[in-house]
Amino acid sequence: MTTTQPQPTIAEQSAAVSAGAATRLPPEVVAAFSAEQAGLDAAGLPAGVTAPGAPMPDGALLDVHGSPTTLTVARADRPAVVVFYRGAWCPYCNVTLRTYQQGLLPELERRGVGLIAVSPQKADGSLSTQEANELTFTVLSDPGNSVAGQLGILTAPTDGTREAQGALGLDLATVNADGTYGLPMPTVAVVDRRGTLRWIDVHPNYTTRSEVADILAAVAGLDD
Repeated sequence: MTTTQPQPTIAEQSAAVSAGAATRLPPEVVAAFSAEQAGLDAAGLPAGVTAPGAPMPDGALLDVHGSPTTLTVARADRPAVVVFYRGAWCPYCNVTLRTYQQGLLPELERRGVGLIAVSPQKADGSLSTQEANELTFTVLSDPGNSVAGQLGILTAPTDGTREAQGALGLDLATVNADGTYGLPMPTVAVVDRRGTLRWIDVHPNYTTRSEVADILAAVAGLDD
């Protein structure tokens, strides 16, 4: 008799990513990333995050082919789970998006709820994210972090982190669509059919993410 192993949580997978990075990356890079994460933990949630009950912000977005769109168009009159992630270069984001593809998307489709992922990277970065992780849900670019900025979830790497990223060959200014270093804090927003924000879960420390079970519990509340 074959038994199905439970899917690891995002927290478990992220811990494995961190452990691997600690043994693989140069010590000074690991130290820079660790210092940033400690600072993010200490700072906590930013002031001014949009609260449930407000309209979900929208803006001029791009699909994976670079064509203009918006969250409203992408939702297509459906409720939706909107995931803000940092980019194709972020291993924690890739772990999360793959987990949502496997464990979240089927349940959302059964409920008639859309799934949309949004990042500030260029459209070709969104396409890379979609293809590399074999995602079948909508992936969009938010040039200039317009929607993320309206939600109040914007951040940026420290100078030390930017130096560490550069040592690994990453320059956010060339990856982001607007040529800046702005990033959304990893966030999941649940939006109802009318476009009202019903639930938001913001993670200042990018090594932690919203788990599938918590998102599904929030989606269940759409029936209230």
